[in-house]
Amino acid sequence: MSFVKNVWKKAKRIFIILFIAQLVYIIVLKWVFPPITFTQLSNWVSGNGLKRDYVDWNEISPDMKLAVIASEDQLFIEHNGFDWNSIEKALKHNQRKPKRVRGASTISQQVAKNVFLWNGRSWFRKGLEVYFTFMIEKLWGKKRILEVYLNVAEMGKGVFGAEAAARQNFKKSAKKLNRTEAAQIAACLPNPKKYTIKPLSAAVRRRSPWIQQQMLNLGPDKAVVALLTDNKQKPKSRK
Repeated sequence: MSFVKNVWKKAKRIFIILFIAQLVYIIVLKWVFPPITFTQLSNWVSGNGLKRDYVDWNEISPDMKLAVIASEDQLFIEHNGFDWNSIEKALKHNQRKPKRVRGASTISQQVAKNVFLWNGRSWFRKGLEVYFTFMIEKLWGKKRILEVYLNVAEMGKGVFGAEAAARQNFKKSAKKLNRTEAAQIAACLPNPKKYTIKPLSAAVRRRSPWIQQQMLNLGPDKAVVALLTDNKQKPKSRK
């Protein structure tokens, strides 16, 4: 009996230590970019390379910020981390067509997965994703979540973040991306290893005009404008 009690005590102590450690890590990442993510590490180990260059909010074009919202999560500013309507639609679709699984992850969920977790579809991992999504929504806020997303998301084969993608494809910094270039980078996000800008893949050619139209639709929204102009920058006109 004493053995069981000792094991239980140690287990509780380990759980408390791990809980405090991950909470501290979440808080630290509100101001510091993650040193490495599981996705970045797995890409490097598998031979796909690792190109990244973390940059601050002010060093990313407002058009690039708007492009990923238009492409990946148009309700980003409104929801609390989860788009329940899209999740319900995805579940129904996946039940009908299990061989063509559709996702419904918000930008917040993608950040939670990319920064804190690994790729996978287990219920345990999904449960952790819900937890981390909730935490970053509460502790980071929308601006920081989007800033981290624009630095850790894979935007090309082994290319992570807007700065590395801008340098790779357009030989310029993320700060100087125009609307068309930003839309093309955002168009790669669903499958960055397959959807390419150079050479221009059919998917990017098809998706980027649609993303630009969505940018035009979302651009005048007051909440979107407030987020994008938080650094007093104005989106550049299309070139």
